[in-house]
Amino acid sequence: RNTFPKKEHLYGSTIVEALYEKGVSLFIYPYRMVYCFVEDGEVPVRCLVSAPKKRFKHAVDRNHLKRQMREAYRINKHPLFTFLNKNGKQLHIAIQFVGQKIESSVFMQKKMIQLLSKLEKSLQEGEAK
Repeated sequence: RNTFPKKEHLYGSTIVEALYEKGVSLFIYPYRMVYCFVEDGEVPVRCLVSAPKKRFKHAVDRNHLKRQMREAYRINKHPLFTFLNKNGKQLHIAIQFVGQKIESSVFMQKKMIQLLSKLEKSLQEGEAK
C-alpha cells in the first residue's frame, strides 16, 4: 500500500538535530537529502520533508511543495523499504527542497525516483565496504 503514516514521519528537535550532525548528504536537483542509520526499529525509514521560508515567503507555496514531495516519496518508497528490510537496517532521512521555483508534479516524481535510487546505490556501496 502507498501510505505515509504518522509512525514514518520524522519529528522531534533532538532526533532532527542528531540527523543533521552525523548524517550523510546526497543531492539531485531540486532535492537535498540527509540520511543516517539508526537503531529504533519500528519502521525501516522515518522521513522529514522541508521547504525553505527564505525562498518561498508564502506558506501556501511551502505547503504545496511539501505536499508534492510527500506524494512523490509515498509513491516511490517501496524499493528502498524492501532493500532495508532485506538487510535489517533502519534509516532517518530528511528531504529538503533546494530549487528556485515550484516545479510540476511529474518533474518532482521523476527526481524523487532518481534520489531514492541514488540513496539505495550509496547504501549498497557502503555495505560492500
